[in-house]
Amino acid sequence: MQHTTLIPHLFRTEYRKIVAVLCRHFGLQQMEIAEDIASDTFLTAAETWPLKGIPPQPTAWLYQVAKNKTKNYLQRGLLFATKISPDIKSNSTEGYEEEIDLSPQNVNDSQLQMMFAVCHPAISREAQIGLSLRILCGFGIEEIADAFLTSKETINKRLFRAKEKLKEEKIHIELPPPATMNERLEAVLTIIYLLFNEGYYSVSQNKTLRKDLCLEAMRLCTMLVENESTNKPAVNALLALMCFHASRFDARINEHGEHILYEEQDANLWNADLISKGGYFLNQAASGNELSRYHLEAGIAYWNTQKEDTREKWVNILYFYNRLLQIAYSPIAALNRTYALAKVNGKQAGIAAAEQLELTNNHFYFALLGELYTGIDDAKAREYYESALALAKTEADRAAIRKKLQHP
Repeated sequence: MQHTTLIPHLFRTEYRKIVAVLCRHFGLQQMEIAEDIASDTFLTAAETWPLKGIPPQPTAWLYQVAKNKTKNYLQRGLLFATKISPDIKSNSTEGYEEEIDLSPQNVNDSQLQMMFAVCHPAISREAQIGLSLRILCGFGIEEIADAFLTSKETINKRLFRAKEKLKEEKIHIELPPPATMNERLEAVLTIIYLLFNEGYYSVSQNKTLRKDLCLEAMRLCTMLVENESTNKPAVNALLALMCFHASRFDARINEHGEHILYEEQDANLWNADLISKGGYFLNQAASGNELSRYHLEAGIAYWNTQKEDTREKWVNILYFYNRLLQIAYSPIAALNRTYALAKVNGKQAGIAAAEQLELTNNHFYFALLGELYTGIDDAKAREYYESALALAKTEADRAAIRKKLQHP
C-alpha cells in the first residue's frame, strides 16, 4: 500500500517520525510494514477528518491511530501463528500488549539511528539519498522522482533494491560503535550535504530553489549536533555552511521565481539570525584539529554574507578555495575559485585559470567566461554567454543569462 501522496504536508513531520519508530520497533527487515502502517494512519485521517473535522490534538490522534494499527497487525500475526503452530499456546497474549513508543526521546533516537542505517556503505549513494527522502523526510515517490529527474517506476525499483540490501546485510537500526563512528558519520554528512545542494540549486520542478529539501537537510544535521556522540566538528561546520546559505534564501528569488544574482541581491533581505547561528556553529566547529571540506566551504559562505566588496573578503575566499582544492578537489570548486582569483588578481588571471579547466559541458563555465571577458572583449563575452544559454538546464538560469546578454 502506498498512500503517501495523501499525507497532508502539515503532518509530513509526523509521518517520518512514525515510520522511524516503527522501523526501529519491527526492524529493517519489515520496513514495508512500517511504511504501510504509517501510510494507513494518514489514509484514515484523510478519510475521517473531512467528515468529522480535525481533532483538537491532531498529532496525538495520529499517534493513537498508529498505535492501534500496530496492535491490530500484531494481533493478526499472533492469530496466524497460533493456527499454523500448535506449539504456541492459544491463550498467549504477548503480541496483543506490545505497543510502540512514540515519546519524544524515542522518536529522536529512532530518527538518528535510522540515518546511520540508511547511509550504510552497502547501499549505493543514489539509494541512500532516496531512502533518506522517503524514510527520514517523509517524501512521496513522485517527489523523489522529481528530485532525481526520473520516473516513479525507477525510484520504486531503486528503493526496493536498497531495502533488499538492508535485509541481506542484516543491518541494524543503531548508532555505530565509536571505532567506526567517524567513517559512518562521513557518509551521513555526505547525504545531508547532497540533499541540501539539490534544494539550493535545484533542476527539479524547474525551480532554482527548493526550500523544503534544504530545510530537511538542516533538520537532519541539527539532530546530529544535538546528540553527544555525533556532535563532531565537521557536523557543526556543515550546519554552519547551510545556515549561511539559507540566510540569503529570500534575496535569491524574485516574485516571479527568477534567480537574482549575488551582486544584485538586497542585503536587507538576508536573515541576520541565520547568519548569527552560522557563526555560532562555525565557532563550535573550530574545536580540535579536524579540517573538513565543510569547514572551508562554511568559511567561503561566511564571507559571502558580508556584502561589502572588499579585498579582504576576496583574499579570504581565495584562500579557502585554495585549501578546499587541496583536500577535496572538484571541477566546480575550481571554477568558483577562478572568480575569486579574478577579484584578487584581475580578470586576466581569472580568464587564464578558467580556460585551463575546459568545462565545455557546463553552462556555468561559459557564463563565468562571459562575465570575465566583459569589458575586455565584449564580442567574445557575448559568444560565451550564448554558449551558456544553450547549455542552461532551467528557465531561471536562462533568464539570468538573457539578462546578461541584454545588459552586459
